[in-house]
Amino acid sequence: MGRANKVVLAYSGGVDTSVCIPYLKHEYGVQEVITFAADLGQGDELEPIRLKALKAGATKSLVNDLIKPFIEEFAFPAIQANALYEGKYPLSTALARPLIARRLVEIAKELGADAVAHGCTGKGNDQVRFDVAIGALAPELKVLTPAREWGMSRIEAIAYGERFGIPAPVSKSTPYSIDLNLLGRSIEAGPLEDPMVPPPEEVFTMTSSIDHAPDEYEDIEITFDYGNPISINGISLNPSSLMKEANFIAGKHGFGRLDIIENRVVGIKSREIYETPGLLLLIKAHQELESLTLAADVLKVKSQLEMQWADLVYQGLWFSPLKEAIDSFIHTTQQYVNGTVIMRLQKGNARVIGRSSSSNSLYSPDMATYGKTDQFKHVAAEGFIYIWGLPARIWASKNK
Repeated sequence: MGRANKVVLAYSGGVDTSVCIPYLKHEYGVQEVITFAADLGQGDELEPIRLKALKAGATKSLVNDLIKPFIEEFAFPAIQANALYEGKYPLSTALARPLIARRLVEIAKELGADAVAHGCTGKGNDQVRFDVAIGALAPELKVLTPAREWGMSRIEAIAYGERFGIPAPVSKSTPYSIDLNLLGRSIEAGPLEDPMVPPPEEVFTMTSSIDHAPDEYEDIEITFDYGNPISINGISLNPSSLMKEANFIAGKHGFGRLDIIENRVVGIKSREIYETPGLLLLIKAHQELESLTLAADVLKVKSQLEMQWADLVYQGLWFSPLKEAIDSFIHTTQQYVNGTVIMRLQKGNARVIGRSSSSNSLYSPDMATYGKTDQFKHVAAEGFIYIWGLPARIWASKNK
């Protein structure tokens, strides 16, 4: 990608991104490396991470709190889209990448950098998400990818870092690769690479095991306005607080664990473990409210676009014309998605037990009832059935 004088590096504080700092300077000839770490609600203390980057040779180390835009601009649209990649994964990790990329580009422009960089390897999805998003937002910026190019093993990367004063991890490294934010956790690698090995309980932190979850069920009432969750059990909450509360309640009951074989963008299959208790609960409740408030043909088209939306986000195409067009369709539908859903949580399960919408419900008791108040015009059914079945009868008369 050529040489650059000033680079903004997406920084996590781990071995790879720390080693990227001296590597960019000594192998790429970069004069200034500015690191950027995003607070996405992962719960880590980010000041030590900021200081670690400076000790590793960064000219400047920035930390930004992006929790509010993460939930409002990325998580809530995913809920409105009922976004589940391959019908399973709620995109907790994928949703964070375009936000980080957007902020990287903003910082690069603010500080006059001529390149951005990340520490993603050549096997994962994140390299695609960062490269494509940055290219869509600022095609004039170079994208430097040292970890994709250096060919070092983890032991070699640690040794390289030690040459420049970056200490090796003081404790035995976990065999797992873990990504964490407010929407959930992804866990892979180590023993999990064998699809037949059950995930050990130690990999889970957001959700209780079925054995330790409460025996008694708990009902949770979730209210939506314009397709966005606004309250839990009648208590209005800001977006980030609502997500935390949903995580806590669902996680307490062991809901939100996923163990899936996933098709990566780069063409390989990978075994992934996810914990997404709150996001999965809110999507499930939102789907149910839509079944009450959206017309059948709208639901059918939307379900098709939802799969496309999830694919686009997973594949790194958040900033793309097709996603923008689908967003417009979804946004139009959400004006009718207002109401409340009651979910019953127990021992790893979440099932709908009630739903209502005082202003937008298309469910008509007088039409649906079999009682005396029935207003459905039964006599009209005969003519409807005759017309509906006419093509089949014509075909049968000619071919049988």
